[in-house]
Order: sequence, then C-alpha cells, then structure tokens
Amino acid sequence: MLLDDDRPRDDGHGFGAALVWALRRGATSLSVVTGRGSAIIARRAGEFALPIAVWTVDGTELRPAVGEPAGLEVPADALHLDLIPAIEAAGATAVVEHGVVSGEVRGLEVCRVVTASDDPSVIRLEVGIGAHDREAFGLLHADVPPGEALARVVAAIAAYRDPRAAGHALNRLVPERLLRWRLAEQPDALGLAELRAVASPVPRPGLKERTACTALGRRPDGTEVLVVTSVGVDLDVIPYAADARLDYGGDAETIVVAPARDLVAATRELNAALRRPVALVPAP
Repeated sequence: MLLDDDRPRDDGHGFGAALVWALRRGATSLSVVTGRGSAIIARRAGEFALPIAVWTVDGTELRPAVGEPAGLEVPADALHLDLIPAIEAAGATAVVEHGVVSGEVRGLEVCRVVTASDDPSVIRLEVGIGAHDREAFGLLHADVPPGEALARVVAAIAAYRDPRAAGHALNRLVPERLLRWRLAEQPDALGLAELRAVASPVPRPGLKERTACTALGRRPDGTEVLVVTSVGVDLDVIPYAADARLDYGGDAETIVVAPARDLVAATRELNAALRRPVALVPAP
C-alpha cells in the first residue's frame, strides 16, 4: 500500500485507512510505502497482530523504516513555564505539549508563549486563535496588557465553547479537545476520580485539522487510565491510541471515547486487530 506523500500531515495520518483496506481483503500481511511519517507509522505498526512492513522512500530506493522510540517529549523552556500563572489568572487552562506552553478555553487554544524571533531573551504571551490571529490581535491591541487582553478573550469565547450552544465557528474547532475538557470537568462520567490533559504522542496539526487527543485519569483506587478522545469518524484513532499507550509504558488501561455515531465498524475492526485492544466507550 502506497501512502501518498501529498498528504497534508506527516504524523502517521492515513495508516488506519491502509490497515482497514488490508483487513477487509483478508490480507495475511501488509507492506506500507511512504516518505512522510514513516518512523511514526513503523512504531504504530508493531502494535497490531497483522505482520506489517513499513518502507520509506529514499530518492529512488526503498529502505525499511525505523520506528521512533515512544515518549520523546520535548521539555518546555523554563522561561515559558514562568508565564503559566498569568495564563491561569486570566481564566484560561494552561497546557504544555511538545515544548509549547499555551492557554485553552474549553479545549480551544487562545494564547501561546513565544520567544521573540529577533531577541531570544524576550518572552511574550501572544493572544489569539492560531498564528495569524495572534499576529493580528497583537497589532490591533498593542496597547492592552496581555493578561487583560487574554481575560477578555477567555470571557468572549467561553460562551461559544459549549456542546449545547448554537452552531458557531468557534464551537466547531477541535471538538475532540472540547470533549476532553468536558470529561475532565466530570471525570465521574467515566468512573474516574480525576482526569487531566496530557501531550499527544506526536505534535498536533493545525486547528482546522481534526485528530485525537489524550488525557490521563485516575480511578478512585488510584489506578491510572489513559483516555483518548475523538470526534468524527477517524480511522487513525486506534493507531493513535496504541501510540499514546506506548508513551505511557505500553501497559496503561486505555479508553477511546467518541460519540456513539463515530464508533463505526471500521474502528471496531481496527481495534480488534490490535495485539491488545483498547476499550471503546460512547461519549456520555
């Protein structure tokens, strides 16, 4: 199976579809050829019972892809971490993923800590949804202190980030993170005592591209549970969940939570193909 290198993402996207194609044809093995995300796909392939060979394109030659080790989290700059109290004081939830410190409102990123490109000693809290919005916001509100500007944005966006709210563009962005936030607010819906957002196994794509996200929970008896949230039919959610489990040592109890309509037959087939299937739970 050749995965098109024109794919918009190099995070292993497309591997699930290739695997479904093979499973439904009764394949006894699968070879995947790709030039993008091959190391990630090779790591995820090892979590399935079906023998899967992953090849990477090197010029005009094919070479076996080598899986990247799991759990290679990039630490955030200490100066960036120092701005977490300011993010939380403005009412946003501080999130640290792959070396990036950001602030979210019900799962939607509304600010990010950045280092000035012209002076590495200057650390800024930029307010906005995405890079372009942060730049525009900075130009239009240059005279407003970042903390005050962020508090205004938090208050404005919170009204739209609600599953019960009327349709709005802000309510359609990263719905899987909105679901994660909602479960973190009510972990008992999953039988958990607590639940918090944690980094994904690979850096997330842009705000307009949906991908699963991860949270780490704890049962009342202290047992840790890994929770993966997804919204929309995503054939990569099972490879993602297996990858997230590797990030936490490979043994953690893992639950994939998604709207019941999105837990389709293909998702269940992929789960059954894992060496150790995860639990599939309809979103409460």
